[in-house]
Amino acid sequence: MKHTLSVLVEDEAGVLSRIAGLFARRGFNIESLAVGPAEQPGISRITMVVPGDDRVIEQLTKQLYKLINVLKVQDITEIPCVERELMLLKVNASSSNRAEIVELSQIFRARVVDVAEDSLTLEVVGDPGKMVAIVQVLQKFGLREIARTGKIALTRESGVNTELLKSLEAKV
Repeated sequence: MKHTLSVLVEDEAGVLSRIAGLFARRGFNIESLAVGPAEQPGISRITMVVPGDDRVIEQLTKQLYKLINVLKVQDITEIPCVERELMLLKVNASSSNRAEIVELSQIFRARVVDVAEDSLTLEVVGDPGKMVAIVQVLQKFGLREIARTGKIALTRESGVNTELLKSLEAKV
């Protein structure tokens, strides 16, 4: 199972390197990693997606807390969250299929950010499922390049689990 960890750290040189080293020494992979300033000056939030069962994640959490600059570690996998990713996608686009690509991109609320004679570059923002879906839809045109950020996430103060709501709507 994939777990999403939210880690608050002191914003100092070498913190990310120590965290990556901890994972590497224990043979764990980080599937997605995003780092940026948090709400307080001098604090950064690291959001990472890590494969492993509950026992492995519990062990990693304990190991992370042993690192000097780590302030808080939270497994937010089962907590209602707002999750987003950013993806830039360069797709082959001839004059004959350009309109279809633009129409499909609008369905996903993607923005065209660059137009060339034989390609379009799209910007897509959304949950990880949306990223997979648009890639599948545009695959038939030929994908030249893809660049994706790691997942970022914040817990929902409302406590509303939108994934649960989506599944309930699907059953109706």
